[in-house]
Amino acid sequence: TPAMAANLHSVFGEEVAILHSALSGDERAEQWHRIRRGEARIVVGTRSAVFAPVRDLALIVVDEEHDSSYKQEEMPRYHGRDVAVMRGKIAGAAVVLGSATPALESYFNAQSGKYALIEMADRVEQRPLPEVEIVDMRTEFQETGHDQVFSRKLSSEIRERLERGEQAMILLNRRGYSPVVLCRSCGETLQCKNCAIALTHHRRAHRMICHYCGHQEPVPAVCPKCGSEYIHFLGAGSEKLEDLLHGAFPMARIGRLDRDTVRSHDDFERVLGAFHAGELDLLAGTQMIAKGHDIHGVTLVGVVGADFALGFPDFRAAERTFQLLTQVAGRAGRGNAPGKVILQTYVPDHYAIQFAARHDYVGFYEKELKYRGWMRYPPYSALANVLVRSEKLEDALKWSGVLGRWFEKNRVKGLRVLGPAAAPLVRLKREYRYHFVLKSESRGRLNATLREMLAHAAEQKVPRTNVVVDVDAVSLL
Repeated sequence: TPAMAANLHSVFGEEVAILHSALSGDERAEQWHRIRRGEARIVVGTRSAVFAPVRDLALIVVDEEHDSSYKQEEMPRYHGRDVAVMRGKIAGAAVVLGSATPALESYFNAQSGKYALIEMADRVEQRPLPEVEIVDMRTEFQETGHDQVFSRKLSSEIRERLERGEQAMILLNRRGYSPVVLCRSCGETLQCKNCAIALTHHRRAHRMICHYCGHQEPVPAVCPKCGSEYIHFLGAGSEKLEDLLHGAFPMARIGRLDRDTVRSHDDFERVLGAFHAGELDLLAGTQMIAKGHDIHGVTLVGVVGADFALGFPDFRAAERTFQLLTQVAGRAGRGNAPGKVILQTYVPDHYAIQFAARHDYVGFYEKELKYRGWMRYPPYSALANVLVRSEKLEDALKWSGVLGRWFEKNRVKGLRVLGPAAAPLVRLKREYRYHFVLKSESRGRLNATLREMLAHAAEQKVPRTNVVVDVDAVSLL
């Protein structure tokens, strides 16, 4: 947001207002009143900026419209992109949804004539898209006998860039040092006491941290279950990636961008500014480094662990993987020198990886649309996730049973109900979670059914706060 605001401010000066969560209450109020009075006619902000009190609204631009952060996951639940489209319709304003990898639903709307499609087929100054090389990590393991974070190919390409005085970015979309800590004697995995999820080892903080609820514990010297000292740290996160880069390239100047190193906007600007100025040779990080950065010295992008997200129990897993890979590949070769991408994976034949390597959005869209059509997932249906949660397991089971029996008894034509089933994250922030997934070709029918279901839940004394209805859910976890 600040980078975009700075660009606009250089052209439009004081007519630009900025809205984001890092503002204090007073700063937010000041910006709001400037917009309300008409002093600021351009508003730049995160998803809540879509509600800014702009007079005579003429244009809304939703940049990177596919990004899941436009969906608010707490009450009031809304999707910033969909609110923008509706507000534009009410105000008679033009709405521009911009993305190199549009959400399937948005591209489907463009193909069906609901939206107008404007394509930019070429890069600035006709610069070529980067060459993408896929490295099969199964073959790498067979040939070296080691489970390496970096392939030999990626290491040699980084070395080559450093010798030429060029820059490289390395993506590993996982925070921390090791994502799994287990005991080699009894097989126990260290789990969060509030969530059904493994704790992540953060080496510098010397803590075990849950990335969902924030719970922290000291790093154990022995297994808490059997007392064995054979504690093993499995896998790699962005913190370990940085350490490995320092070990492999001791002369390189290395920076890292993830939620652990970026505590404030100043941290982010400092690291990015140093990279822009050529004071850093390598930048490692999570998806924070993947989008929007225009750094002309970057000629190499390495993607480590490109396929983690493909294993998520979510029908959008392939779409998210394709988007992330395509976005990070786009960071290479934005200057005069051509770019290259090294994409490491254990599933090189997966269609999301193959189409990303070819920069072929339309090919991916057509393939993914076929699967969505067979399973009647969006954009072929409206979808809702109904989550039943409670700190007591028996209550969560009882209430999901109450709703399950109601859905069974009140079947609606054209509406499919999956569940009740344990949510993929069955316990989160001390609450047990069971859910239903509803799919309907008629949004009106879906909404009517959800209202009737909530009325029945109230009759059966199911507390309203323990039933979460998420229409157009982005995540089913």
